[in-house]
Amino acid sequence: MDASKDISFLEFLVKSIVDHPEDVKVERKIDEMGVLLTLQVHKDDMGQVVGRKGATAKAIRSLLRIVGLKNNARVNLKILEPEGGTGGHGSAVDQAMEDLKSL
Repeated sequence: MDASKDISFLEFLVKSIVDHPEDVKVERKIDEMGVLLTLQVHKDDMGQVVGRKGATAKAIRSLLRIVGLKNNARVNLKILEPEGGTGGHGSAVDQAMEDLKSL
């Protein structure tokens, strides 16, 4: 599979929906499972990339699978959490643990 097709498609797609397109970075690795694209975005753009209940991320993954099928490759997407991000439930769990320790 031509590396530029899947990377350029993902970059175009993500840069079209985020507020900080200059911070979009995509890395590509090939292993026995297929192609793994790793996406990094600005911390303020994570909500736009993931979407409500992960709907946007799921749609992006579906489109990447179609691109992969057209090129006889299995394409997966990993979205990295940016530094300074909330981590979803991680910060709430950490805060709860700190509260328990102070009792």
